[in-house]
Amino acid sequence: MTIKPLADRVVVKLIEVEETTNSGIILAASAQEKPQIAEVIAVGPGGLVDGKEVTMYVHVGDRVITSKYSGTEVKVDKEELTIVRQSDILAIVE
Repeated sequence: MTIKPLADRVVVKLIEVEETTNSGIILAASAQEKPQIAEVIAVGPGGLVDGKEVTMYVHVGDRVITSKYSGTEVKVDKEELTIVRQSDILAIVE
């Protein structure tokens, strides 16, 4: 199944965080923070959104930092993805 986002939406896949600290302590799942770095899987066309013209600045394959707890989580073909607005993306990681 393929997801094609609409308007200014972006489909991202969160990149797993390290399960150990720098000193080697293994963290329980409940102690880990939700990852904020994600890979862009699909990008909507942009266009007119809420009466304003939106240009899409992210591209498929970009690594981005998203706002904490933003977007809608979906499961497609046993893969967990998140759909966010482009405005919820804070930066592109280079």
